[in-house]
Amino acid sequence: MATSGTLPETPGIEYLEKSELFKGLDRAALMDVARAGRKRSVRAGGYFFRQGERAVAQYILLEGSVKLTQITPEGYQVLLRVAGPGEVFAAIAVLEDARYPVSAQAAAPCKALVWDTESMLALMMRYPELAINSLRVMAKRVQEFQDRYRELATERVERRIARALSRLARQAGRRTDEGVLIDLTLTRQDIAEMTGTTRFTISRTLADWEQQGIVSVGRERIIITQPHALVTIAEDLPTGVDEEM
Repeated sequence: MATSGTLPETPGIEYLEKSELFKGLDRAALMDVARAGRKRSVRAGGYFFRQGERAVAQYILLEGSVKLTQITPEGYQVLLRVAGPGEVFAAIAVLEDARYPVSAQAAAPCKALVWDTESMLALMMRYPELAINSLRVMAKRVQEFQDRYRELATERVERRIARALSRLARQAGRRTDEGVLIDLTLTRQDIAEMTGTTRFTISRTLADWEQQGIVSVGRERIIITQPHALVTIAEDLPTGVDEEM
């Protein structure tokens, strides 16, 4: 279930200041942009939108995490990425007659700022940097999706899993005494969808890595205890090569 309402003041402006979509805008402009948006809340398991629907709005996430998934022509669901607080998604909504290429499902209770297409286009007329940044965001997402499909088609499964965890650590990692906590609600099924494999294979691989001390696995949480070892697997480096995550 989702709810919407007009934003009081300018909540979330700290996320706009750090977002690639709003790069180059001064604080007054960011406050104007924030006031033009609306707040939307989606409970865990609910959808912001589904693949194939008309793209009528774009978002910046304030709280929670969002799974961006795509159904392939063969009917398989692929988890392409997980968006965390401060990330923009659905930038494609500024294009005429666009359709969402993915579904956006709340992995946890979420709050976001949302702009409908008309409002965002009006903001782009007022602030041309927004239009340029939007093109950059869309180009970056297309490249990411192409990279994911290339990985699924060409790389061995252990390397795909290591790459996925390394990516998630960069996007949503938090340093703890034990290592890098992937600060998202993440199931083995989620990782299987990201890497084009089965939940059994994910469980077996994570168990092997846990025995080696590379990760620590709990219920819906993963701590990377040896980031360098994970990068070695992800990049297919010779054993013993030390590489920064």
